[in-house]
Amino acid sequence: MKRYYLGIDNGTTGTTALLLDENWEQAGRGYCPLTQVYPADGWVEQDAEEIWRSVLAAVEAACRDAGAQPQQIACLGLDNVGETVVLWDRRSGKPLCNAIVWQDRRTAKTCDAMKEEHGDFVMKRAGVHIDPYFSATKIRWMLDHVDGAREKLVAGDLLAGTMDAWLFWNMTRGALFATDFSTASRTLLMNLHTGQWDDGLLDLFGVPKPILPEIRGSAGLYGYTDPDVFLGVRIPIAGGIVDQQAALFGHACFTPGMAKCTYGTGCFLLMNTGSTPIASPHGLLTTAAWQLDGKKIYALDGGVYVAGAAIQWLRDKLKIIENTAQTEQMAVEAGSSGGVYFVPAFSGLAAPHWDSYARGTMVGITGATTREHIVRAALEASAYQVKDILDAMNADTGLAVPRLRVDGGSVVNRFLMQFQADLLGIPIDVPQITEVSALGAAYLGAVGAGHAEPADIAANWKLARTYEPAMSEDERKTLMHKWHRAVERAKDWIEE
Repeated sequence: MKRYYLGIDNGTTGTTALLLDENWEQAGRGYCPLTQVYPADGWVEQDAEEIWRSVLAAVEAACRDAGAQPQQIACLGLDNVGETVVLWDRRSGKPLCNAIVWQDRRTAKTCDAMKEEHGDFVMKRAGVHIDPYFSATKIRWMLDHVDGAREKLVAGDLLAGTMDAWLFWNMTRGALFATDFSTASRTLLMNLHTGQWDDGLLDLFGVPKPILPEIRGSAGLYGYTDPDVFLGVRIPIAGGIVDQQAALFGHACFTPGMAKCTYGTGCFLLMNTGSTPIASPHGLLTTAAWQLDGKKIYALDGGVYVAGAAIQWLRDKLKIIENTAQTEQMAVEAGSSGGVYFVPAFSGLAAPHWDSYARGTMVGITGATTREHIVRAALEASAYQVKDILDAMNADTGLAVPRLRVDGGSVVNRFLMQFQADLLGIPIDVPQITEVSALGAAYLGAVGAGHAEPADIAANWKLARTYEPAMSEDERKTLMHKWHRAVERAKDWIEE
Protein backbone atom coordinates (compact mmCIF):
# COMPACT_ATOMS: atom_id res chain seq x y z
CA MET A 1 0.00 0.00 0.00
CA LYS A 2 1.31 3.43 -0.94
CA ARG A 3 2.31 5.77 1.87
CA TYR A 4 1.74 9.53 1.90
CA TYR A 5 2.98 12.44 3.99
CA LEU A 6 0.48 15.18 4.84
CA GLY A 7 1.29 18.85 5.27
CA ILE A 8 -1.46 21.21 6.43
CA ASP A 9 -1.01 24.94 5.93
CA ASN A 10 -3.49 27.02 7.93
CA GLY A 11 -3.27 30.39 6.18
CA THR A 12 -5.14 33.66 6.54
CA THR A 13 -7.44 33.39 3.55
CA GLY A 14 -7.58 29.61 3.32
CA THR A 15 -6.27 26.22 4.42
CA THR A 16 -4.15 24.11 2.07
CA ALA A 17 -3.44 20.39 2.45
CA LEU A 18 -0.60 18.79 0.51
CA LEU A 19 0.05 15.08 0.10
CA LEU A 20 3.56 13.95 -0.80
CA ASP A 21 4.26 10.46 -2.05
CA GLU A 22 7.20 8.29 -1.01
CA ASN A 23 9.41 10.02 -3.60
CA TRP A 24 8.60 13.42 -2.05
CA GLU A 25 6.61 14.45 -5.10
CA GLN A 26 3.30 16.26 -4.82
CA ALA A 27 0.54 13.68 -5.15
CA GLY A 28 -2.51 15.69 -4.13
CA ARG A 29 -3.62 19.14 -3.06
CA GLY A 30 -6.74 20.40 -1.34
CA TYR A 31 -7.81 23.93 -0.50
CA CYS A 32 -10.64 25.49 1.48
CA PRO A 33 -11.14 29.29 1.62
CA LEU A 34 -11.69 31.16 4.87
CA THR A 35 -13.83 34.17 5.67
CA GLN A 36 -12.50 37.30 7.37
CA VAL A 37 -14.70 39.61 9.41
CA TYR A 38 -14.07 43.33 9.94
CA PRO A 39 -16.18 44.47 12.94
CA ALA A 40 -14.53 47.92 13.16
CA ASP A 41 -11.78 49.96 11.55
CA GLY A 42 -8.51 48.07 12.00
CA TRP A 43 -10.23 45.00 13.52
CA VAL A 44 -9.90 41.61 11.78
CA GLU A 45 -11.53 38.40 13.03
CA GLN A 46 -12.24 34.84 11.91
CA ASP A 47 -14.52 32.02 13.04
CA ALA A 48 -12.22 29.48 14.73
CA GLU A 49 -14.69 26.65 14.11
CA GLU A 50 -14.69 27.49 10.40
CA ILE A 51 -10.90 27.21 10.47
CA TRP A 52 -11.17 23.73 12.00
CA ARG A 53 -13.75 22.66 9.40
CA SER A 54 -11.50 23.99 6.64
CA VAL A 55 -8.72 21.62 7.72
CA LEU A 56 -10.96 18.60 7.34
CA ALA A 57 -12.28 19.81 3.99
CA ALA A 58 -8.80 20.52 2.63
CA VAL A 59 -7.42 17.13 3.71
CA GLU A 60 -10.40 15.31 2.19
CA ALA A 61 -9.88 17.24 -1.07
CA ALA A 62 -6.17 16.38 -1.12
CA CYS A 63 -6.95 12.69 -0.68
CA ARG A 64 -9.45 12.82 -3.56
CA ASP A 65 -6.92 14.62 -5.74
CA ALA A 66 -4.28 11.96 -5.02
CA GLY A 67 -6.67 9.03 -5.24
CA ALA A 68 -5.57 8.17 -1.72
CA GLN A 69 -7.36 6.93 1.38
CA PRO A 70 -6.82 8.66 4.74
CA GLN A 71 -5.53 5.32 6.07
CA GLN A 72 -2.51 5.70 3.76
CA ILE A 73 -1.28 8.88 5.51
CA ALA A 74 1.87 7.95 7.42
CA CYS A 75 2.04 11.14 9.47
CA LEU A 76 1.14 14.81 9.36
CA GLY A 77 2.71 18.17 10.05
CA LEU A 78 0.84 21.42 10.59
CA ASP A 79 1.83 25.01 10.06
CA ASN A 80 -0.26 27.96 11.17
CA VAL A 81 -0.51 31.74 10.76
CA GLY A 82 1.23 32.31 14.08
CA GLU A 83 -0.19 35.37 15.79
CA THR A 84 -3.92 34.73 15.32
CA VAL A 85 -5.38 33.64 18.66
CA VAL A 86 -8.64 32.47 20.25
CA LEU A 87 -10.11 31.60 23.67
CA TRP A 88 -12.13 28.44 24.19
CA ASP A 89 -13.85 26.42 26.90
CA ARG A 90 -11.83 23.43 28.09
CA ARG A 91 -15.00 21.42 28.79
CA SER A 92 -17.14 22.12 25.74
CA GLY A 93 -14.32 22.82 23.27
CA LYS A 94 -16.29 25.81 21.98
CA PRO A 95 -14.68 29.20 21.26
CA LEU A 96 -15.81 32.06 23.46
CA CYS A 97 -15.44 34.51 20.59
CA ASN A 98 -14.07 34.92 17.10
CA ALA A 99 -10.34 34.46 16.69
CA ILE A 100 -8.45 37.77 16.53
CA VAL A 101 -6.32 37.72 13.37
CA TRP A 102 -2.66 38.76 13.14
CA GLN A 103 -3.63 41.80 11.04
CA ASP A 104 -5.87 43.19 13.80
CA ARG A 105 -4.80 46.57 15.25
CA ARG A 106 -7.32 47.05 18.09
CA THR A 107 -4.61 46.99 20.76
CA ALA A 108 -2.40 49.62 19.09
CA LYS A 109 -2.89 52.22 21.84
CA THR A 110 -2.19 49.65 24.55
CA CYS A 111 1.05 48.73 22.79
CA ASP A 112 2.02 52.39 22.42
CA ALA A 113 1.54 52.94 26.14
CA MET A 114 3.73 49.94 26.98
CA LYS A 115 6.56 50.57 24.52
CA GLU A 116 8.23 53.51 26.20
CA GLU A 117 8.55 51.88 29.61
CA HIS A 118 8.82 48.19 28.72
CA GLY A 119 10.05 48.06 25.10
CA ASP A 120 13.66 47.18 25.89
CA PHE A 121 12.69 44.57 28.47
CA VAL A 122 10.37 42.81 26.03
CA MET A 123 12.86 42.99 23.15
CA LYS A 124 15.63 41.40 25.23
CA ARG A 125 13.45 38.50 26.33
CA ALA A 126 11.05 37.93 23.43
CA GLY A 127 13.20 39.24 20.58
CA VAL A 128 10.36 41.24 19.06
CA HIS A 129 8.72 44.64 19.41
CA ILE A 130 5.63 45.32 21.45
CA ASP A 131 3.07 45.50 18.66
CA PRO A 132 -0.59 44.52 18.16
CA TYR A 133 0.64 42.11 15.45
CA PHE A 134 1.58 39.61 18.17
CA SER A 135 -0.71 37.53 20.36
CA ALA A 136 -0.10 38.81 23.90
CA THR A 137 -2.19 41.98 23.83
CA LYS A 138 -4.88 40.17 21.84
CA ILE A 139 -5.21 37.58 24.62
CA ARG A 140 -5.33 40.30 27.27
CA TRP A 141 -7.99 42.17 25.29
CA MET A 142 -10.15 39.04 25.10
CA LEU A 143 -9.74 38.38 28.82
CA ASP A 144 -10.92 41.92 29.52
CA HIS A 145 -13.74 42.17 26.97
CA VAL A 146 -15.18 38.74 26.13
CA ASP A 147 -18.24 37.81 28.17
CA GLY A 148 -17.57 34.93 30.54
CA ALA A 149 -13.80 34.82 29.98
CA ARG A 150 -12.81 35.84 33.50
CA GLU A 151 -15.36 33.50 35.07
CA LYS A 152 -14.08 30.53 33.09
CA LEU A 153 -10.52 31.53 33.98
CA VAL A 154 -11.34 31.41 37.69
CA ALA A 155 -13.07 28.05 37.23
CA GLY A 156 -10.05 26.62 35.40
CA ASP A 157 -12.03 26.05 32.24
CA LEU A 158 -10.35 28.62 29.96
CA LEU A 159 -7.76 27.90 27.27
CA ALA A 160 -6.00 30.35 24.97
CA GLY A 161 -4.01 29.42 21.93
CA THR A 162 -2.72 30.25 18.52
CA MET A 163 -4.26 28.30 15.64
CA ASP A 164 -1.89 25.36 15.97
CA ALA A 165 -2.93 24.75 19.57
CA TRP A 166 -6.60 25.12 18.59
CA LEU A 167 -6.28 22.70 15.67
CA PHE A 168 -4.21 20.13 17.59
CA TRP A 169 -6.86 20.25 20.33
CA ASN A 170 -9.61 19.57 17.79
CA MET A 171 -7.70 16.90 15.85
CA THR A 172 -7.18 14.92 19.07
CA ARG A 173 -10.56 15.75 20.66
CA GLY A 174 -8.86 17.58 23.50
CA ALA A 175 -6.03 15.12 24.15
CA LEU A 176 -3.28 17.46 22.87
CA PHE A 177 -2.83 21.08 23.95
CA ALA A 178 0.51 22.17 22.54
CA THR A 179 2.35 24.67 20.41
CA ASP A 180 5.89 24.70 19.07
CA PHE A 181 9.00 26.81 19.70
CA SER A 182 8.54 28.89 16.54
CA THR A 183 4.84 29.67 17.01
CA ALA A 184 5.31 30.48 20.69
CA SER A 185 7.94 33.03 19.68
CA ARG A 186 5.17 34.99 17.92
CA THR A 187 3.19 35.60 21.10
CA LEU A 188 5.49 38.07 22.96
CA LEU A 189 5.22 35.65 25.89
CA MET A 190 8.06 33.18 25.25
CA ASN A 191 11.66 33.76 26.28
CA LEU A 192 13.53 33.41 22.99
CA HIS A 193 16.64 32.06 24.71
CA THR A 194 15.07 29.42 26.97
CA GLY A 195 12.21 28.45 24.67
CA GLN A 196 9.73 28.55 27.57
CA TRP A 197 6.94 30.84 28.70
CA ASP A 198 8.56 33.75 30.53
CA ASP A 199 7.08 34.69 33.92
CA GLY A 200 8.15 38.32 33.55
CA LEU A 201 6.46 38.66 30.16
CA LEU A 202 3.34 36.86 31.37
CA ASP A 203 3.06 39.22 34.32
CA LEU A 204 3.66 42.29 32.15
CA PHE A 205 0.92 41.40 29.67
CA GLY A 206 -1.44 39.95 32.26
CA VAL A 207 -1.71 36.47 30.71
CA PRO A 208 -1.98 33.53 33.14
CA LYS A 209 0.37 30.64 32.29
CA PRO A 210 -2.21 27.86 32.99
CA ILE A 211 -4.35 28.90 30.01
CA LEU A 212 -1.44 28.53 27.55
CA PRO A 213 -0.35 25.36 25.69
CA GLU A 214 2.81 23.37 26.33
CA ILE A 215 5.76 24.47 24.16
CA ARG A 216 7.37 21.62 22.22
CA GLY A 217 10.02 21.16 19.55
CA SER A 218 9.04 21.57 15.91
CA ALA A 219 9.30 17.86 15.06
CA GLY A 220 8.55 14.78 17.10
CA LEU A 221 5.55 12.69 18.06
CA TYR A 222 2.96 15.14 19.44
CA GLY A 223 0.07 12.68 19.57
CA TYR A 224 -2.49 11.06 17.28
CA THR A 225 -5.59 12.24 15.49
CA ASP A 226 -8.83 10.94 16.98
CA PRO A 227 -10.70 8.76 14.42
CA ASP A 228 -14.06 10.03 15.66
CA VAL A 229 -13.26 13.57 14.55
CA PHE A 230 -10.49 13.23 11.93
CA LEU A 231 -11.55 11.29 8.84
CA GLY A 232 -11.92 8.03 10.74
CA VAL A 233 -8.17 7.48 11.12
CA ARG A 234 -5.48 7.61 13.80
CA ILE A 235 -2.55 9.50 12.26
CA PRO A 236 0.68 10.45 14.06
CA ILE A 237 0.93 14.23 14.50
CA ALA A 238 4.69 14.69 14.18
CA GLY A 239 5.39 18.32 13.26
CA GLY A 240 4.24 21.81 14.13
CA ILE A 241 5.62 25.17 13.08
CA VAL A 242 4.57 28.71 12.21
CA ASP A 243 3.83 29.29 8.52
CA GLN A 244 6.77 31.41 7.42
CA GLN A 245 9.26 29.21 9.21
CA ALA A 246 7.59 26.24 7.53
CA ALA A 247 8.38 27.86 4.20
CA LEU A 248 11.99 28.47 5.28
CA PHE A 249 12.23 24.77 6.13
CA GLY A 250 10.46 23.72 2.93
CA HIS A 251 12.96 25.78 0.93
CA ALA A 252 15.78 23.86 2.66
CA CYS A 253 17.27 27.12 3.95
CA PHE A 254 19.37 25.24 6.48
CA THR A 255 22.55 27.33 6.20
CA PRO A 256 22.94 30.74 7.91
CA GLY A 257 22.50 33.49 5.33
CA MET A 258 19.99 31.58 3.20
CA ALA A 259 16.69 33.45 2.80
CA LYS A 260 13.22 32.98 1.39
CA CYS A 261 10.25 35.22 0.67
CA THR A 262 6.60 34.16 0.62
CA TYR A 263 4.19 36.25 -1.46
CA GLY A 264 0.64 35.80 -0.22
CA THR A 265 -1.92 37.98 1.53
CA GLY A 266 1.10 39.62 3.10
CA CYS A 267 4.72 39.21 2.17
CA PHE A 268 7.22 37.57 4.51
CA LEU A 269 10.99 37.42 4.24
CA LEU A 270 13.04 35.20 6.56
CA MET A 271 16.78 34.62 6.82
CA ASN A 272 18.34 31.69 8.68
CA THR A 273 20.83 33.09 11.23
CA GLY A 274 21.87 29.78 12.79
CA SER A 275 22.03 28.84 16.46
CA THR A 276 22.53 32.41 17.73
CA PRO A 277 19.72 34.98 17.76
CA ILE A 278 20.79 38.25 16.10
CA ALA A 279 19.32 41.50 17.36
CA SER A 280 18.16 43.91 14.67
CA PRO A 281 18.85 47.65 14.93
CA HIS A 282 17.04 48.09 11.60
CA GLY A 283 13.49 47.21 12.63
CA LEU A 284 13.42 43.48 11.94
CA LEU A 285 12.28 40.73 14.28
CA THR A 286 14.59 38.24 15.94
CA THR A 287 12.57 35.07 15.97
CA ALA A 288 12.67 31.30 16.36
CA ALA A 289 13.04 29.32 13.15
CA TRP A 290 12.61 25.77 14.49
CA GLN A 291 13.83 23.36 17.15
CA LEU A 292 14.99 19.87 16.15
CA ASP A 293 16.36 17.34 18.64
CA GLY A 294 16.67 20.10 21.21
CA LYS A 295 18.75 22.37 18.94
CA LYS A 296 17.28 25.84 18.46
CA ILE A 297 17.68 27.64 15.13
CA TYR A 298 16.88 31.34 14.78
CA ALA A 299 15.94 33.72 11.98
CA LEU A 300 15.56 37.38 11.12
CA ASP A 301 12.02 38.13 10.07
CA GLY A 302 10.54 40.98 8.07
CA GLY A 303 6.83 41.03 7.37
CA VAL A 304 4.68 43.09 5.01
CA TYR A 305 1.03 43.31 6.08
CA VAL A 306 -0.45 43.87 2.61
CA ALA A 307 0.92 42.39 -0.61
CA GLY A 308 -1.47 40.10 -2.52
CA ALA A 309 -4.27 41.63 -0.47
CA ALA A 310 -3.76 44.88 -2.38
CA ILE A 311 -4.54 43.05 -5.64
CA GLN A 312 -7.64 41.52 -4.02
CA TRP A 313 -8.67 45.04 -3.01
CA LEU A 314 -8.35 46.23 -6.60
CA ARG A 315 -10.58 43.32 -7.64
CA ASP A 316 -13.18 43.26 -4.86
CA LYS A 317 -13.47 46.89 -3.79
CA LEU A 318 -12.38 49.09 -6.70
CA LYS A 319 -13.39 46.48 -9.31
CA ILE A 320 -10.78 47.69 -11.77
CA ILE A 321 -9.73 44.08 -12.44
CA GLU A 322 -11.81 40.94 -12.78
CA ASN A 323 -9.18 38.46 -11.64
CA THR A 324 -5.61 38.44 -10.37
CA ALA A 325 -4.32 36.59 -13.44
CA GLN A 326 -4.84 39.62 -15.67
CA THR A 327 -2.55 41.87 -13.60
CA GLU A 328 0.63 40.56 -15.24
CA GLN A 329 -0.43 41.59 -18.73
CA MET A 330 -1.84 44.91 -17.50
CA ALA A 331 1.45 45.76 -15.79
CA VAL A 332 3.37 44.99 -18.98
CA GLU A 333 0.96 47.05 -21.08
CA ALA A 334 1.38 50.02 -18.75
CA GLY A 335 5.07 50.20 -19.67
CA SER A 336 5.80 51.88 -16.34
CA SER A 337 3.85 52.91 -13.25
CA GLY A 338 3.37 56.34 -14.84
CA GLY A 339 4.93 57.90 -11.76
CA VAL A 340 2.28 56.34 -9.51
CA TYR A 341 3.41 54.88 -6.16
CA PHE A 342 0.97 52.86 -4.06
CA VAL A 343 1.74 52.29 -0.37
CA PRO A 344 -0.83 49.64 0.73
CA ALA A 345 -0.71 50.42 4.45
CA PHE A 346 -4.33 49.37 4.99
CA SER A 347 -3.66 48.39 8.59
CA GLY A 348 -0.37 50.15 9.21
CA LEU A 349 3.19 49.36 8.22
CA ALA A 350 5.19 46.44 9.63
CA ALA A 351 8.96 45.93 9.28
CA PRO A 352 11.06 47.96 9.17
CA HIS A 353 8.73 50.90 10.03
CA TRP A 354 6.34 49.54 12.71
CA ASP A 355 3.79 52.32 12.29
CA SER A 356 0.32 51.25 13.39
CA TYR A 357 -1.07 54.63 12.34
CA ALA A 358 0.07 54.61 8.71
CA ARG A 359 -2.67 54.15 6.12
CA GLY A 360 -2.83 53.37 2.42
CA THR A 361 -1.59 56.08 0.10
CA MET A 362 -1.42 56.50 -3.67
CA VAL A 363 0.70 59.37 -4.95
CA GLY A 364 1.75 60.66 -8.37
CA ILE A 365 -1.70 60.43 -9.95
CA THR A 366 -2.32 62.71 -12.94
CA GLY A 367 -5.00 63.03 -15.59
CA ALA A 368 -3.01 60.54 -17.66
CA THR A 369 -3.11 57.80 -14.98
CA THR A 370 -4.83 54.62 -16.16
CA ARG A 371 -6.04 51.54 -14.35
CA GLU A 372 -3.00 49.73 -15.80
CA HIS A 373 -0.72 52.19 -14.02
CA ILE A 374 -2.54 51.58 -10.73
CA VAL A 375 -2.34 47.78 -11.15
CA ARG A 376 1.36 48.01 -11.91
CA ALA A 377 1.96 50.26 -8.89
CA ALA A 378 0.14 47.73 -6.66
CA LEU A 379 2.39 44.91 -7.88
CA GLU A 380 5.52 47.03 -7.57
CA ALA A 381 4.60 47.87 -3.96
CA SER A 382 5.27 44.28 -2.89
CA ALA A 383 8.71 44.35 -4.49
CA TYR A 384 9.63 47.70 -2.94
CA GLN A 385 8.69 46.48 0.53
CA VAL A 386 10.72 43.28 0.12
CA LYS A 387 13.71 45.34 -1.02
CA ASP A 388 13.55 47.45 2.16
CA ILE A 389 13.48 44.33 4.31
CA LEU A 390 16.32 42.52 2.54
CA ASP A 391 18.49 45.64 2.77
CA ALA A 392 17.85 45.68 6.53
CA MET A 393 18.74 41.98 6.82
CA ASN A 394 22.00 42.44 4.98
CA ALA A 395 22.86 45.38 7.24
CA ASP A 396 21.98 43.47 10.43
CA THR A 397 24.02 40.39 9.61
CA GLY A 398 26.84 41.79 7.50
CA LEU A 399 25.91 39.18 4.92
CA ALA A 400 24.84 39.76 1.35
CA VAL A 401 22.12 37.26 0.42
CA PRO A 402 23.36 35.85 -2.91
CA ARG A 403 19.94 34.76 -4.19
CA LEU A 404 16.38 34.57 -2.88
CA ARG A 405 14.09 31.53 -2.88
CA VAL A 406 10.43 32.47 -3.29
CA ASP A 407 6.99 30.90 -2.98
CA GLY A 408 3.33 31.82 -2.62
CA GLY A 409 0.49 32.61 -4.98
CA SER A 410 2.10 35.65 -6.57
CA VAL A 411 5.20 33.85 -7.87
CA VAL A 412 3.22 32.92 -10.99
CA ASN A 413 3.25 36.63 -11.90
CA ARG A 414 6.28 36.89 -14.16
CA PHE A 415 6.23 40.69 -14.17
CA LEU A 416 6.39 40.84 -10.38
CA MET A 417 9.17 38.27 -10.11
CA GLN A 418 11.31 40.00 -12.75
CA PHE A 419 10.74 43.42 -11.14
CA GLN A 420 11.70 41.91 -7.78
CA ALA A 421 14.95 40.49 -9.16
CA ASP A 422 15.68 43.86 -10.79
CA LEU A 423 15.12 45.78 -7.55
CA LEU A 424 17.15 43.38 -5.41
CA GLY A 425 19.96 42.98 -7.91
CA ILE A 426 20.15 39.22 -7.21
CA PRO A 427 18.59 36.13 -8.84
CA ILE A 428 15.14 34.97 -7.75
CA ASP A 429 14.61 31.18 -7.62
CA VAL A 430 11.12 29.69 -7.99
CA PRO A 431 10.78 26.01 -6.94
CA GLN A 432 8.72 23.34 -8.69
CA ILE A 433 6.41 22.99 -5.70
CA THR A 434 5.28 26.50 -4.76
CA GLU A 435 3.05 25.48 -1.81
CA VAL A 436 6.21 25.61 0.29
CA SER A 437 4.61 26.25 3.70
CA ALA A 438 2.52 23.07 3.39
CA LEU A 439 5.58 21.33 1.95
CA GLY A 440 7.68 22.36 4.96
CA ALA A 441 4.96 21.16 7.33
CA ALA A 442 4.88 17.76 5.57
CA TYR A 443 8.67 17.52 5.74
CA LEU A 444 8.68 18.31 9.46
CA GLY A 445 6.04 15.66 10.07
CA ALA A 446 8.20 13.14 8.20
CA VAL A 447 11.28 14.17 10.20
CA GLY A 448 9.36 13.95 13.46
CA ALA A 449 8.04 10.50 12.59
CA GLY A 450 11.50 9.25 11.64
CA HIS A 451 10.87 8.99 7.89
CA ALA A 452 13.27 11.73 6.73
CA GLU A 453 16.27 13.86 7.65
CA PRO A 454 17.00 17.50 6.71
CA ALA A 455 19.64 16.27 4.24
CA ASP A 456 16.90 14.43 2.33
CA ILE A 457 14.91 17.65 2.11
CA ALA A 458 17.86 19.68 0.85
CA ALA A 459 18.55 17.08 -1.84
CA ASN A 460 14.90 17.14 -2.93
CA TRP A 461 14.58 20.93 -3.50
CA LYS A 462 13.90 21.39 -7.23
CA LEU A 463 14.21 24.61 -9.23
CA ALA A 464 11.52 25.55 -11.74
CA ARG A 465 12.76 28.97 -12.90
CA THR A 466 15.31 31.67 -12.13
CA TYR A 467 14.77 35.40 -12.75
CA GLU A 468 18.03 37.27 -13.33
CA PRO A 469 18.31 41.01 -12.54
CA ALA A 470 18.52 43.36 -15.52
CA MET A 471 18.09 46.85 -14.01
CA SER A 472 20.88 49.38 -13.69
CA GLU A 473 21.96 50.53 -10.24
CA ASP A 474 21.05 54.14 -11.10
CA GLU A 475 17.48 53.22 -12.04
CA ARG A 476 17.17 51.07 -8.92
CA LYS A 477 18.26 53.95 -6.68
CA THR A 478 15.89 56.40 -8.38
CA LEU A 479 12.90 54.10 -7.97
CA MET A 480 13.68 53.39 -4.31
CA HIS A 481 14.15 57.10 -3.57
CA LYS A 482 10.67 57.85 -4.92
CA TRP A 483 9.20 54.88 -3.08
CA HIS A 484 10.61 56.13 0.22
CA ARG A 485 9.09 59.57 -0.42
CA ALA A 486 5.70 57.90 -0.87
CA VAL A 487 6.12 55.85 2.33
CA GLU A 488 6.82 59.00 4.35
CA ARG A 489 3.50 60.43 3.18
CA ALA A 490 1.66 57.31 4.40
CA LYS A 491 3.16 57.29 7.88
CA ASP A 492 1.44 58.48 11.06
CA TRP A 493 -1.82 59.27 9.26
CA ILE A 494 -4.30 58.29 11.96
CA GLU A 495 -4.41 60.93 14.71
CA GLU A 496 -7.05 59.48 17.02
